[in-house]
Amino acid sequence: MTHTYDTLIVGAGFTGVGAAIKLSEAGVDDFVILERSDRVGGTWRDNTYPGAACDIPSLLYSFSFVKNPTWSRAYSPADEIRQHIEDMVDAFDVRRRIEFGVEVTGLEFDEDAGTWTVTTDSGPYRARTVVLASGPLPDHKWPDIRGLDTYQGHKIHSANWDHDYDFTGKRVAVIGTGASAVQIVPELVEQAEFVKVFQRTPGWVIPRLDVAMPDAAQTLFAKVPAAQQLARQLLFWGHEASATAMVWDTPLTGLVARLGKAHLRRQVKDPWLRRQLTPDFTPGCKRMLVSSDYYPALQKNNCKLIDWPIATMSPVGIRTSDGVEHHLDAIVFATGFDVHLTGPPYPVTGLGGRSLADDWARGAQAYKSIQASGYPNLFFMTGPNSGPGHNSLLVYVEGQLDYAVSAISTVLRDDLLYLDVRADVQRRHNERLQRRLTKTTWMSGCNSWYLTADGFNASMYPGFATQYLRQMRDFEFGDYDAVAKATHLRAVASPA
Repeated sequence: MTHTYDTLIVGAGFTGVGAAIKLSEAGVDDFVILERSDRVGGTWRDNTYPGAACDIPSLLYSFSFVKNPTWSRAYSPADEIRQHIEDMVDAFDVRRRIEFGVEVTGLEFDEDAGTWTVTTDSGPYRARTVVLASGPLPDHKWPDIRGLDTYQGHKIHSANWDHDYDFTGKRVAVIGTGASAVQIVPELVEQAEFVKVFQRTPGWVIPRLDVAMPDAAQTLFAKVPAAQQLARQLLFWGHEASATAMVWDTPLTGLVARLGKAHLRRQVKDPWLRRQLTPDFTPGCKRMLVSSDYYPALQKNNCKLIDWPIATMSPVGIRTSDGVEHHLDAIVFATGFDVHLTGPPYPVTGLGGRSLADDWARGAQAYKSIQASGYPNLFFMTGPNSGPGHNSLLVYVEGQLDYAVSAISTVLRDDLLYLDVRADVQRRHNERLQRRLTKTTWMSGCNSWYLTADGFNASMYPGFATQYLRQMRDFEFGDYDAVAKATHLRAVASPA
């Protein structure tokens, strides 16, 4: 008979490892982590493109309960972040809990048993509670471009980098100008013969104030952890204050626009190129880009920005709508991820056979971003409307971890069959969220991956990080339908 775990965690990235640490601290010992890859790290394992780094300061893009005094830079490169996750796994004895090479293919709740059956490519697992910690961006996607399969050159996606390909002497295209592209382009212009950057929409770019972390600071943080905590708090409150410009359209939003335009004017002297690179949407409506070397790279002799729309791809390259065919040896697709706004990329079946994909077909909704009515004992990390527009995602994740552990501990301590958030509680919560979202920059008219095709915002949290954390501190038992094992057994045994 399959063992029934107290908790099953999907994913061994930052969030999954953090969940394991927090569960252990709470005395929950019977849990397993399923990881589809052969290593931990999540997005920081998968994204290994040249120049990959975090655009949130290292001291803030980490858990407050796992300090790293030896960050090498203000903004850490991807390899260093991945190694930090490896160090967390070893320091907290998490590795023995992980089953690698196991990909989840479905979840189904058994109402009578109060357990989730987790189907995988390695066989079924069973658990009383499940934590979905696979992250908001686990899968990359190829763009919907006509003729994509006809191109006979080399294709590389930014989230699945080909480190064996030699760009020396090659004519290369980069499709996309988002957060990954602004890190890739400066690296490629140093390697390739020529780089063409195909831009659909220019983004707001602000300077990246990246410096090496002084040895003295590393020594101080190692000897006096309170000093690192103070530095983290200063960064947190600085980012928190930026919400007044990034989350809502205020006079401070105009200051951000002026900063972005000043950065553009200082680095780009050609008036026509500046015009091509000037956004026409409110700062914050799309993800802000942080770079001090993207604009200089575009002006190198071996780089050119193309803002004509792509009409089709051809066997030899890309044909733009002006009729020009660009002959290319390789194309780099910095085109982002398959954002699962309608739930995980596998079926999730809840009470009465209900389908999460059907329930979320017009946009995901949850209670406090972490639980959905009809799907008991299931906890979404980085779930609906938990995305920050101004602060570190891991700050929000910490609140989610604490909330999930409180709920899981309640199920196990009270020996409940399940906890299911009440539908009316969830509805009122989301009505308030959506009203607040109407006043944010994300709803100011631009197209972004934050929104569904019909404009529903299932991604972002309309407020300060402090507000989000305050709601996650309170686990309100009255918000749930709690079913005790004994009560349920009596109900099942009763005659019709």
